[in-house]
Amino acid sequence: MSARTQGALLSLLAFAIFAAHDALIKTLGGGYSAFQIIFFAVLFAFPLTTLMLVQDRTSGTLIPARPGWTALRTGSVVVSSICAFYAFSVLPLAQVYAILFATPLLITALSVPLLGEVVRLRRWLAVAVGLCGVIVVLRPGQIEPQLGHAAALLAAATGALSSTIVRKIGRDERPVVLLIYPMLAQFVLMSAAMPFVFVPMEGDALVLIGLLAILGHIAMRLMIRAYRVAEASTVAPMQYSQILWASLFGVLFFEEVPDVTTAIGAGIVIGSGLYILLRERSGASANSPVTSTRSRVVPGVHPRIGPQVDREGS
Repeated sequence: MSARTQGALLSLLAFAIFAAHDALIKTLGGGYSAFQIIFFAVLFAFPLTTLMLVQDRTSGTLIPARPGWTALRTGSVVVSSICAFYAFSVLPLAQVYAILFATPLLITALSVPLLGEVVRLRRWLAVAVGLCGVIVVLRPGQIEPQLGHAAALLAAATGALSSTIVRKIGRDERPVVLLIYPMLAQFVLMSAAMPFVFVPMEGDALVLIGLLAILGHIAMRLMIRAYRVAEASTVAPMQYSQILWASLFGVLFFEEVPDVTTAIGAGIVIGSGLYILLRERSGASANSPVTSTRSRVVPGVHPRIGPQVDREGS
């Protein structure tokens, strides 16, 4: 089996597991707030992540080399996590993914002011078309806007910001720094919110939280492996397979049947993202803000960006 095929299969499996992870978020979101779910998910994830971090042999301390950018990225990860968890709780899974798939498009746009990259006309047009696809999904004037829609949009924007910052500072920061600060920030902030949102959890809910942590950890390790055996341009397009799993889980467990408009909008967003990826892979672009970022579309409790453990550009 070639390295490219192996990387593609590993990433497909990882994204299927991530989709199951997000379906569990939706299940738990019916009875508990996003703050409480994140708190317990981080709590359960700490032992698993610690086992992985002790394998980091990169010399250095936990003091960030780029503290300002690290703080901004940490804040963006926290906001993105809260918004994504809330959106999955209140909106159909396929609709959330259709909006979150705008993340690679926003990474392309942010690469200009943050990285000084040159994005030429064709990719700008692809970004514009993709954002029009998001508008198709939202259907302004046809469906009543919900807080969940705003949360999904904000999750996409802050997720793109986080991914772009990783590309900017990934060569300077130790992977452990990029991993641990967002988790610690989430734990501290969610702990502060717990007195206001806590609802006693039954045994079944705690089991689901534990499963959430395990699935996230397994998927993260698979993604790391995928990026180590194959190029990002091979792995990144596999993220769009999540829409298929989201649609299947929505039908099977939540009685959500994706409507035609959502499917059309998602198709436009996915098509635009794939066009940008293909332009970068073909060498038509001098820079690669999407493929080099190696991002999973939904940031969350577990780190979901390859360079956090396998440094950007390595």
